[in-house]
Amino acid sequence: MTGMTIFVQESGPADAPAVVLLHGVGTSGWMWTRQVSALATDLRVLVPDLPGHGRSNTLPWVSIADTARLVGEIIAARAPAGRAHVVGLSLGGYVGAQLAATAPEVVISAIVSGVNVLPFPNLGTMRLMGALMAPVMKWGPMLRANARALNVPAADIDGYQSAARATTRQAFRKVGDEALGFRLPPQAKDAPCRILAVAGENEHDLTKRSLTAIAGAFPQGEACLAPGVGHAWSGEKPELFTSMIRARVTGDQLPEELIPVPTGDGPGPHGAPQRPSGTEER
Repeated sequence: MTGMTIFVQESGPADAPAVVLLHGVGTSGWMWTRQVSALATDLRVLVPDLPGHGRSNTLPWVSIADTARLVGEIIAARAPAGRAHVVGLSLGGYVGAQLAATAPEVVISAIVSGVNVLPFPNLGTMRLMGALMAPVMKWGPMLRANARALNVPAADIDGYQSAARATTRQAFRKVGDEALGFRLPPQAKDAPCRILAVAGENEHDLTKRSLTAIAGAFPQGEACLAPGVGHAWSGEKPELFTSMIRARVTGDQLPEELIPVPTGDGPGPHGAPQRPSGTEER
């Protein structure tokens, strides 16, 4: 780490197309271990630890917008031609969506998974619960409960707990509060980069309903569901997640296992006509 920037793990050929992987709250770049191993054979892979997390935990979390700015600076400085494909899950998805909307000059394409942009019911109660939970987020029983809720594979439990314990309580609290009210920046309507909004089929209904809102906000937006998985599906189905990333980088069709979500009258994310309306919630 130099100055006030964030820690970034770099892998793969320096002159290859660049992919930036953005992690979720309460973890770190560690969560992308399987994807890095598979992608760095022929791609440049940049994996930041976001502020308040992992090896960037000495830097306070400021906001999603500020973190997107930091990631944009990393891409401009370290990716070939100053542009990259951006992939984010959960918190990383919010940062990726913000970056694609506000700094499309550094984003070739973006995949954002597990992002909600619709109003939550009982928002005040949810904010209060988040504030009450923040002090105990590193407690062993709470970590184990969260791991079960996220379907973290047994082999990843120790890594998950270590990454969670490295996250500051300030980041837990501020990220949770900010994500509850996140809305896409208005600049999205003019952003030229391709964006793919994804959710696990077993995620919260608001997250799945947000797919069409996110895809529809960008001129080149598409959406799909990952079948049979929940929020943290990069660990549940790592090979499918990796195949999805590689398809977006190479311009190939997305894996057939993914379920296209109708977002209008144009072609679906597989390049084929979209399924009839109503199939996205199956």
